[in-house]
Amino acid sequence: MKLLIKVGFLTSLFFLFACNNHVETKPKSIITKSKPTVSFTFDDGNTEDIANYKFEDWNKSILNTLKKADLKSVFFVTGFNKTDKKGTYLLTEWDKQNHSIANHTFSHPNFNDKNNTLEIFEDELQKTDSIIHQYKNYVKYFRFPYLKEGKSKEKIDGIRSILKENNYKNGYVTIDASDWYVNSRLINQMKYRKKVDTLAFQEFYLNHIIDRANFYESLSFELNGRHIKHTLLLHHNLSSALFLKSLIKRFKKEGWEVIDAIEAYKDPIYESLPAVAPAGESLIWSLAKESGKFEEILRYPAEDSRYEKAEMDRLGL
Repeated sequence: MKLLIKVGFLTSLFFLFACNNHVETKPKSIITKSKPTVSFTFDDGNTEDIANYKFEDWNKSILNTLKKADLKSVFFVTGFNKTDKKGTYLLTEWDKQNHSIANHTFSHPNFNDKNNTLEIFEDELQKTDSIIHQYKNYVKYFRFPYLKEGKSKEKIDGIRSILKENNYKNGYVTIDASDWYVNSRLINQMKYRKKVDTLAFQEFYLNHIIDRANFYESLSFELNGRHIKHTLLLHHNLSSALFLKSLIKRFKKEGWEVIDAIEAYKDPIYESLPAVAPAGESLIWSLAKESGKFEEILRYPAEDSRYEKAEMDRLGL
């Protein structure tokens, strides 16, 4: 009996100690760290056959990849080639798959050029708006060609005023890269060489875009103290047709969450109006420039062929 009393007493002490020293733990879903997030946007809207690839085929490849990944993009289109049969087909196919159709001017001018006035800007905006507004997934987002938004304060303010008057928002890019340059060199080799190492091009393309994504994400996190919802600029071209599937897979492997582009634009970061001149480049570049804290790592232009040429030459690409 004494032994049983002693055991019971010790057991009570154990439970009392355990209760007083219990540390409440949170479910893993709550304590899991947030991930960087990326969405995919496309510029221009090419309607040409490329190398041995028919326009309808390589365009369908991009759409199929997005469909299989269950992703919706914003397609920023130029208007000059969207009124003929191929142009109408292109917009219809993207619209049918519920990708947003947005404005990228009519003829793709550079608004840092002093000859491209505010009047020209408004005309370019409205001409393409008149073409795309009939589509059910039309959205009033505008993306500047070359990401150039004007050099002087007067021009920048004037352009912003025209966008506001026409109920347009800036279709900012937060992750910029030179996919267009990789694409141009790939096509050049396809024209003049019997055999092209597309896997080597793909490897460079993936490494380049992930490198730029990590750069802008790191800069953004330092500026904002959080993971924003990024928009990546890609072009509607052959490299997107050939490499997009692998790019999406690579982002996921690197720990990124991949979301729809319209969802990304709900992030409050896209309401920013950086006070810098020249205006443009990546939104993150502009905000970093405005802060004055990152001069040692900000180059201008932010992205360009000159930064990738030497390495591609060395690799024989």
